[in-house]
Amino acid sequence: MKNREVIRERILFILLLILALLYLFPMLLVLMNSFKGRFYISDTPFALPTAETFAGIKNYFSGIEKTGFLPAFGYSLFITVFSVGTIVLFTSMTAWCITRVKSKFSSFLYYLLVFSMIVPFQMVMFTMSKMANICHLDNPVGIIVLYLGFGAGLSVFIFSGFIKGIPHEIEEAAVIDGCGPIQTFFLVVLPILKPICITVAILNTMWIWNDYLLPYLVIGNNYKTIPIAVQYLQGGYGSRDMGAMMAMLVLAILPIIIFYLSLQKYIIKGVVAGAVKG
Repeated sequence: MKNREVIRERILFILLLILALLYLFPMLLVLMNSFKGRFYISDTPFALPTAETFAGIKNYFSGIEKTGFLPAFGYSLFITVFSVGTIVLFTSMTAWCITRVKSKFSSFLYYLLVFSMIVPFQMVMFTMSKMANICHLDNPVGIIVLYLGFGAGLSVFIFSGFIKGIPHEIEEAAVIDGCGPIQTFFLVVLPILKPICITVAILNTMWIWNDYLLPYLVIGNNYKTIPIAVQYLQGGYGSRDMGAMMAMLVLAILPIIIFYLSLQKYIIKGVVAGAVKG
């Protein structure tokens, strides 16, 4: 029996290792090609850089200059940080209210938010972009409202599952001590929600930072985010500076990878806690 278990664990380890390599291969391919000359990437995309094909960090300087990477990085950082902060704050309050206030309206609101998770973005993108222009949301501040709308469904769903496991007695004790609803939430409930807040923040950060379609439709060329700026390396008649494009993709991926790796343990912890307590 022990030999079978050892063999099973080894087979599982090998399968997981292969799966990990399959996920890492595209990123390693982009990193490797970011140091090649632009004319060699299409011919030998899977070959390691050689003395002939190696371009060094020229691609990085060229990409930063051509795309306006630094302003794009600033817009992406601003939109991501404030959108995620807004989503975490408002959806946690909404989930707490829905979970604690038992009424037909709260149930209807909860299922409406859950239903929004299955509505494809393509169904509403043209109407949404038109309304964004009419309501003057076509700027880095206005797009935060749109991200709040699109991110509310999943975030409320995750928060609600976690909040159901918080004992009512804790909040009742805060009320006895003289706390109102707002004080109870910020002084008692929100600190307890810290693990799930980090989980929701990570998931939304990965989505918003890498999002291309919504910023392209709403704010377009006026406030280029990183995904939009990278597209400007594609010139007319299909010409592309592949070296600079690969370099910019590396710079775009690097911050989110560092952010994810530093906080990844909270994703599993928060989702599992929400599932068990829900």
